[in-house]
Amino acid sequence: MNQPLTDSKRLSVVIITQNEEEKIEQAILSCRPFADDIVVVDGGSTDGTVLIAEHLGCSVYHNPWPGYAKQRIFGAEKAPSNWIFFIDSDEEVSEELQKSLSNWKRQPENEVKAYTVYRIGDFLGKWMPKGEHLVRLYKKDEVRMKDVLVHEGPDVDPAAVPCLEGTLWHHGYRSIQDHVRRFNKYTDLEARKEYDRQRPFSLMRLLFRPPAKLVYTLFVRKMITKGIAGFSVAFFWMYYEFLKEIKLYELYGREKKREKPVYVIESEKRPV
Repeated sequence: MNQPLTDSKRLSVVIITQNEEEKIEQAILSCRPFADDIVVVDGGSTDGTVLIAEHLGCSVYHNPWPGYAKQRIFGAEKAPSNWIFFIDSDEEVSEELQKSLSNWKRQPENEVKAYTVYRIGDFLGKWMPKGEHLVRLYKKDEVRMKDVLVHEGPDVDPAAVPCLEGTLWHHGYRSIQDHVRRFNKYTDLEARKEYDRQRPFSLMRLLFRPPAKLVYTLFVRKMITKGIAGFSVAFFWMYYEFLKEIKLYELYGREKKREKPVYVIESEKRPV
């Protein structure tokens, strides 16, 4: 692992895992050029994930799966450095991003508390035409990790912080079956999050957000240029929006069903 010029710019990489033996080595190796230490938090893998991480010199902690945000918070707390860079086990840091992080460590400290990276995902063997800017580098003593069910991350507006040069490659596609399974899981979490916030179900959202998402993904995100892979991604996201809203409707329906009606039985009038 590299040593930074100053202790204030020491950098811990945090990776959370659960049965990722096919992907974890690539993720760890891509972080070695800039990391001072790599912390892997495993939620209960039954494959070779933990052995691979230990063999590659990572500090491995076992923590029964508490949810995405809580697992990342746990990892940050175990990390010895104040600056945290976190990736998923199916992500890979490009050479350009490795250099950006190494150069960042050589610079003196300033008032910036977080940075974004540009992530691009794959699907059906093709890299998607547009990615997203995500906050992945942050100072843990000044920036809080949002404790939410899904889409967790440092509580910082990505548009308000600098972006490091380079790409974070997301090797997220495994199979159509796995994609459907994960979308089903994430929409469960999305619906539960909205239900806990007491956001009401909206028929308008159910009717208009899915087709709007389809059009946006095809033409604004330019998935139409990626052939079958692009069309598949667009329809999956339309499906995601529909599932998220209809599951919210289902949750409110269950609540209503639990509310048992109160029946008032008038006492029988008897002659005196």
